[in-house]
Amino acid sequence: MDASAGVMPFRGKLPWLKPGVLIGGLVPLLALGWRAAQHALGADPVAIALNQLGLLALIFLLASLAATPLKIVCGWTWPIRIRRMLGLFAFFYASLHVLLYAVIDQGLSPAAIIEDVTERKFITAGFCAFVLLVPLALTSTSAMLKRLGAARWKRLHRLAYLAGVLAAVHFVWRVKRDFSQPLAYAFVLAVLLAVRVLDARRGARISAGSRRNP
Repeated sequence: MDASAGVMPFRGKLPWLKPGVLIGGLVPLLALGWRAAQHALGADPVAIALNQLGLLALIFLLASLAATPLKIVCGWTWPIRIRRMLGLFAFFYASLHVLLYAVIDQGLSPAAIIEDVTERKFITAGFCAFVLLVPLALTSTSAMLKRLGAARWKRLHRLAYLAGVLAAVHFVWRVKRDFSQPLAYAFVLAVLLAVRVLDARRGARISAGSRRNP
């Protein structure tokens, strides 16, 4: 799948890009903290905070997964520069989501948490998504890339798509009435995955053709 002919890729160093993403990534947390301090989270502030943190984790995960498809379709390279930062923000907000659930919602009761994880399917899906994000965050550094090798590192980090699928399923199963929002995020994930699959097939066909016609 080639870059779109009419789309000009962004070039240059863009020194503001990573600081901008860092500030932008923290703004939702600061806004949520401000609302909590002002007692403006509604009748069930824990549920609102849980939902907001979980949604932020999904948004940043999808944003990180969009980096390569944007390069494939549009020829843009700048999203690759911030892919790791976006992925770490996804893990950061997912960790806050899980921490708030475990400490405030469940009172750090291992029995209650285990019962929830094993008996409520939407929590099972969310827990599995978080578990998959842990090794991805731990191996996100350049040093771990060198240690694992590019091929092994890439295979490991494909788990990000599985984590995204589980997170989307967690969201869909969590909602009881209006499914439009979780289905919209699931659709975005499906499009991103389709771009990667089609590009991989195209690469395999090109590789097979070059072997037949050296």
